Amino acid sequence: MIRIGNIPVAVVDGSGNQAFTGNITPILHEIRHALTRLADSGEPTTIDLSGIPFAPGERDALLERLGQGEIQATLQALGESRLYETAYPGVWVVIHKSPQDIELTAHIEVTRVPALLTTPLDDVREAADALAADLAEPTEQESA
Repeated sequence: MIRIGNIPVAVVDGSGNQAFTGNITPILHEIRHALTRLADSGEPTTIDLSGIPFAPGERDALLERLGQGEIQATLQALGESRLYETAYPGVWVVIHKSPQDIELTAHIEVTRVPALLTTPLDDVREAADALAADLAEPTEQESA
């Protein structure tokens, strides 16, 4: 739903129904095909919701149709990133916001684990080195 200030606004056609573009069903079919590819070959898919011309309220209707699953994560790095698995395992919604809370990107990732939640291998190597250095120096409890 779009907002003017704090007031929610819905665009309706003459019948009183919200006027949508018809993008929801094709996107759901794209997600279904992406799930099949993921299951068959492990190939992930990203659908950029920011580039799709949704009518007011239509993106919210899509996300409501996908539902929410059990896993959610919020990251704070140059703004907030919110990720959640939908009611369909392997289908993730990822929304990035600026430090001023302005939405920058929104996309659906069809993958086992969203890229944002995976640790870069360089970070893993640095962590191994850091832990090795920490282990080389005994703690107070180990020295006693």
